[in-house]
Amino acid sequence: MSRLTLLSLQVLVAVVALALWQFFATVPVFGKILLPPFFFSNPVDVFSEIVKWFSTGVIWKHLVITLWESILAFVIGSAAGILVGFWFARQPRVAAVFDPYVKMVNALPRVVLAPIFALWFGLGVWSKVALGVTLVFFIVFFNVYQGVKEVSTTVLDNGRMLGMSERQLMRHVYWPSALSWMFSSLHTSVGFAVVGAVVGEYLGAAAGLGYLIQQAEGVFDVAGVFAGMFVLSAFVILIDMAVTVVEKRLLVWRPTAVVRE
Repeated sequence: MSRLTLLSLQVLVAVVALALWQFFATVPVFGKILLPPFFFSNPVDVFSEIVKWFSTGVIWKHLVITLWESILAFVIGSAAGILVGFWFARQPRVAAVFDPYVKMVNALPRVVLAPIFALWFGLGVWSKVALGVTLVFFIVFFNVYQGVKEVSTTVLDNGRMLGMSERQLMRHVYWPSALSWMFSSLHTSVGFAVVGAVVGEYLGAAAGLGYLIQQAEGVFDVAGVFAGMFVLSAFVILIDMAVTVVEKRLLVWRPTAVVRE
């Protein structure tokens, strides 16, 4: 399947879904609207709301703030997850000592932490970043840890037999092995970084996409809520595309998956 064909099918799925939504929200079926506009709005109204936001410039301030919070959460959480994941994988005793505490902290509901972070860091950017970091860190940490642990013992033995130092093993064996796991987690982490920022804004902020959605929800503006969700979705896709570009540059040695007919 060519890339153009795949893209066409993906767009077709979105078009069909939006068309069905518009149909069931505006056309009576057996004398009844299946998706009442008061609760579900419709794609035309949602798109109009998005156009209004961008044409009037209302969205830019909120978008920049959420973007900044998400990028900070993504970068800090990913960097910490990579470093700690490598450290734990290379230090089994340290990993064994801290294992129950890592699992305990990971089990904490993040929504409960949001008010605590707001109390510690205030209602500014850093309380949202902290919440995003707690979501991103553990996803990256567990994947990097597992990626380093999964290194083939045969490859390690061959490297040592060729006289590789620990630094060379780290660069040429451990790091490439962990990269696939790491980027797999980074694609997931993009969404969670945005979720952390938006949830933090939703619970307490004066700007940001989460604040915009919360304001629309407060006046029962369903179109505004869905508009904010669509902007967030497009926002996440763009960041994920940037991660994909970096992934292709760093994983040039990995075979490209072929999508068969």
